Amino acid sequence: MTASDQIRDLRDRMGQSIIGQRDVVDRLIIGLLANGNLLIEGLPGLAKTRAVKAMATNMDAEFSRIQFTPDLLPSDVTGTEVYHQSPEGASFRFDPGPVFANIVLADEINRAPAKVQAALLEAMEERQVTVAGTTHNLPPLFIVMATQNPIEQEGTYPLPEAQMDRFLMHVRVDYPPVEDEVKVIQLVRREEAAKQKADTDKSAAKIEKPPAIPQSAVFEARGEIADIHVSDAMERYMADLVYGTRTPAALSDDLARWIEVGGSPRASLAFDKCGRAHAWLAGRDYVDPEDVRAVAHDVLRHRLTLSYEAQGEGVAPDDVTDRLLSEVALP
Repeated sequence: MTASDQIRDLRDRMGQSIIGQRDVVDRLIIGLLANGNLLIEGLPGLAKTRAVKAMATNMDAEFSRIQFTPDLLPSDVTGTEVYHQSPEGASFRFDPGPVFANIVLADEINRAPAKVQAALLEAMEERQVTVAGTTHNLPPLFIVMATQNPIEQEGTYPLPEAQMDRFLMHVRVDYPPVEDEVKVIQLVRREEAAKQKADTDKSAAKIEKPPAIPQSAVFEARGEIADIHVSDAMERYMADLVYGTRTPAALSDDLARWIEVGGSPRASLAFDKCGRAHAWLAGRDYVDPEDVRAVAHDVLRHRLTLSYEAQGEGVAPDDVTDRLLSEVALP
């Protein structure tokens, strides 16, 4: 199988486990292919954690889940130097923390204080961890997928802008259509029945799972994505979208009132990475405007700081992005 076939197989397997959230599955795949970290936000029970686990289960990758709580310490994430006594003598050795995995689920990341959140900064950006003056490299395949609940305010610590900007995309999970919710009920019922049968009948033949998607498929796909053609006009279109968030008065009076702080150059880089990954998934070897527009909300959602006036009018970042896409001329 080619890398394209294997990645599409991964997407299909995840879609069978995450019903009604096809867009979320696509964004997780794009984040994996673009080698970026994702912030996944949604109300409780919308399969945020399940989606990340579904990806890890179907891949030949080490999975780690960190439940963020107010009493979590940075060493609980990164690892620490531990004193070991042996016949040869005593020494300090580094015991890696749960961040040393291929797919790291930072569950409810906004429940931990700033010191713990900052412990992820170096890992997310530099793909390494420094403890006691020694730098430890993370695995070649490494991605942080963090979840947060938008309605919980008590006992939470909002992510600082510096860390928010390090997420490639901010993925929002919404309620599935009612038809899909019926399928969710049926899926969970089948899973519970299968587990009950396996627990009660130890002699029953185990259902063979298809082989896991190898990590080499991801690296091969990334190599092909690196060769996706991006024209000069498309590069300018990406830059114009981000620049429009910094000089909104040049586009419209409403945008000037709504946007307090625009996107950083990381937004332009995210447009390029995600746009090429989106084009590759669509089977094209070039990026067109639809690829950029398809990922625009996820790229800009967490990078726009809105004014008090916008908040008072009930304007959300997605509304600002919609207006921005309508104001910036297509190439």
